[in-house]
Amino acid sequence: MESNSSLARRFWVALEPLHAVVYFAPEPAAAAKDVGLRGWWMGYFAGRAAPLGPIGPAPVTSMFFGFAPGMVARALPDAWKFASPQDVLRTRVEAVEAVLARVLPEAGLAELTGLLERAVAGCRFDGRPLAAAWAAVPRPPRLLARLWLATCVLREHRGDGHVLASVAAGLSGLEAGLTHIATGATTRELLQRARGWTDDEWEESRSRLLGRGLLDGSGRLTETGAAVRHEVEATTDRLAAAPLEALGTADAERVIELATTLSRVVVDTGVVPVPNPMGLPRP
Repeated sequence: MESNSSLARRFWVALEPLHAVVYFAPEPAAAAKDVGLRGWWMGYFAGRAAPLGPIGPAPVTSMFFGFAPGMVARALPDAWKFASPQDVLRTRVEAVEAVLARVLPEAGLAELTGLLERAVAGCRFDGRPLAAAWAAVPRPPRLLARLWLATCVLREHRGDGHVLASVAAGLSGLEAGLTHIATGATTRELLQRARGWTDDEWEESRSRLLGRGLLDGSGRLTETGAAVRHEVEATTDRLAAAPLEALGTADAERVIELATTLSRVVVDTGVVPVPNPMGLPRP
């Protein structure tokens, strides 16, 4: 019998490209610009944090975890001078809806959306502020917007759990990124540019991981480092189990089947690139 951890990992891989269109498709970036935001990264931070209200950089740096504080501070709170959180949220959801309408076939959308909303209903949000904020967003009236919002809540639910797991393992956001690179899932070139860390900050974190015996001199995981990384991922999967339990194994497998077909479309049409800074594979 398959473990919940393995099922949780396959569930994430199948769903994440459907959520990730918000980061890579042109429509959300254009919508952020049209609503008044200045630059792609301001749109990213304001868009992802919009359900939290006109929030400042310190809590967003904490919740988003892997980003350099200075990178967040260049976007927030200035974003709210140009657009309200309500307008940012509304235009973001509308833009993602347009992306999905452009690329996805209709088959299976209603069934998948219903299953995902059941999964969301099974989530608990203790210690998960970002997921809780997105879960409080009113359900949109249209199917594709509902589909994306459900994937967003589930993604941030898992992401909040991943932050908890990483912190419990004694890793900072940058250190977690370095160990992620060491697994081969992504590269320094992709991740450093996307997260805003300087070379000095990168080397300081690498030195700390060397001192803890988690990385070797070539940047690879040591045996101890591999064990820590495995525990982080296993804990992340374990903390993501609630929506799977709400669905039951058969319906969770049905979600994976339906979402994999749709996610392959968004990858194969180039909407979500692989490789990417998230280390997300093609399902």
